[in-house]
This record gives sequence, structure tokens and C-alpha cells, in this order.
Amino acid sequence: MHFPKTISVVAVAAMIAGCTSTGGVRQPVGPESVEPEKALVIPPPGGPSIVGVVEQKRGNGVEQNISLFTSSSVQGQNFLKAQFLGASGSNPGAGSDSYRMIRAGDIGREMAHSLPGVPMATSATFLQNSYGPFGYASGHSRAGDTCIYAWQQIRSSQSAQTQARNFGMIQIRLRLCDARATERQLLGIVYGYTVTGTFDGDIWNPYGAPPPADPTLGQTGAPIYPDASGYRPNSMPIGYEPAPAVIRQSRPGPVRRALPRAAPVQAAPVLQPPVGPRVPMPNDDTQTNAIEPPAYAPAPVQQAARPIGATVPSPDCIGDAAATVACPK
Repeated sequence: MHFPKTISVVAVAAMIAGCTSTGGVRQPVGPESVEPEKALVIPPPGGPSIVGVVEQKRGNGVEQNISLFTSSSVQGQNFLKAQFLGASGSNPGAGSDSYRMIRAGDIGREMAHSLPGVPMATSATFLQNSYGPFGYASGHSRAGDTCIYAWQQIRSSQSAQTQARNFGMIQIRLRLCDARATERQLLGIVYGYTVTGTFDGDIWNPYGAPPPADPTLGQTGAPIYPDASGYRPNSMPIGYEPAPAVIRQSRPGPVRRALPRAAPVQAAPVLQPPVGPRVPMPNDDTQTNAIEPPAYAPAPVQQAARPIGATVPSPDCIGDAAATVACPK
């Protein structure tokens, strides 16, 4: 039995290994926060802003939880969740996610967890945005907030996958609650968000082959107008502006009726006597040609305007000389 010698050799080897280690610090595998600019899915312009992004790398892809601005009394945070599944990821030690079909039971559990206490109703209308079909549910909280929960799976068709390509897949979830927005405004975010993440290699393209050009291009009887209304249906509005708060008056004030305005009173025009050459009067002083000022200034007499000017009498027609000279009357 040589156990003591064997133990001593193992101990010496462990000491040598400890002395030769670099002592580097390794961060444990787990979610990490990244910059908002690195979000794999971004809301449309004018939509809710990105508050933060938490990323989890998998062995076959990456997941992101993108927190959005929230203006609601509903418990929880508005978010966009994106899951990219491909052949291999940058962190094999974190495990891999398998493909799961979208089931009504799974969506119901997701909504109950993301929107506690809000009754949601799934829409039966077939809808489609730029990335393909999607589904959504809407509801209202007790406080009157509007909420939607949308889900979408971006994956190429089965016919495209038989060509040994287009095997990638993207899962997207959207939770939005707002105190003043309508359901249609929130639904516009689903039509306006943009997927910025990509896969390495054409074999993992989740979109399939690009669609062909519209067959009506270059054909007669198919006019194309400058605006979209004459060519294809109008799209949903991108983004939303919350409506302003309604100001309610607790006690109505007295109603005042506007009185009719009286016509403005205009003063009668004051007519000035005509200005002409000064005629000396009999009592004028021949040397100074001055007139004694009256004791008081008489008030001006208003006269009606006459179309013909006043006639100044001749000096010969004043006094006693008026009897011998023919003067105009």
C-alpha cells in the first residue's frame, strides 16, 4: 500500500497548478444589461421610448427583454421581448431553447403573468404587418387603462425550408398599457416596430426568399398615384401621442349674456368760417388798422355747409354809400 506517497504527489501537483493559474476573474453566465442602441427590435418613431435592454445569450441564439416607457396604473412594465434562435450562439454554457409552436394556452399564461388583473379578449381578425401575420389581445383595467398583448413568430414557410436553408426563427412579444391611448393607437406599434437583428449565414434566414415585384408594374389599366390611397390601402398610423388630460370644472359658473354694443357717438363737425382777405370796417383806426378785442370770445356757431362760398361785400356798399351804388343782394 503506497497511499501516503500517492497523496503527497497529488498535493504537490495541486500546488503547482495553483501557482501557475492566471487568477483571471470570470463573470458568471446570466443576463446582462446592454445599451438601448443594441436592441434587436425597436419601436417606431414617435412610439414609446426604450428605457433599458436586458440580454441573455443562449447556446443557439439570444434573448432580449426591451423595457419601454410606461404611463399606466397597471402593475408591470411595458416591454418588447425578442428571441432569436439559430444554429449556435455565443454562449453554449447557457443552454439552448427548442422550437415551440404558438399555442393558445401558452399565450394565456403569458398574458396572465404580464397583465395581472386585466381581462383580455383575443381578436379573431387576421392581421399582418411587414414581417407576416400576428395575433393580439386587448382589454381595459379597472382604472380605464387600455392594454394590448401581441405575439408574432417570424419564420420562413415549410416549402422554403425543404431547400436546406431558412431555418432561423424569431419570436416577438409586445405588452403595452397606456392611460390615455386607444386600442388602435397601441396596435399601431405592432405595425411600426423594426427588427434590427440578423443571423450569420443565409441558411438561417427567417424571412425566406424576397417577394417578387408587384405584377401590376408596367401593366395597362393599373394606375399608380403619388399617394398610397390610390395604390394600396393606407397603413396604420405609426406611434401615438397621448391625449391631453381633460380639465373638469367642479362648479359651473354663472352664464353671462353678451349685451348688444351701442353705436359709437360721433361729434358734429365744427365748421370754420371761410378765410379771405380782411376788409376794413368803418370803426377801424386808419393809422393802426387795429380792432379792439371783444370783452369775451363768443362761442362758435355751428352752421350747415354751403356749396357756394360766402360773398364779401364791396366797401362802397357799406353804410350810407349803399343807397347810391347798386350792390348785389
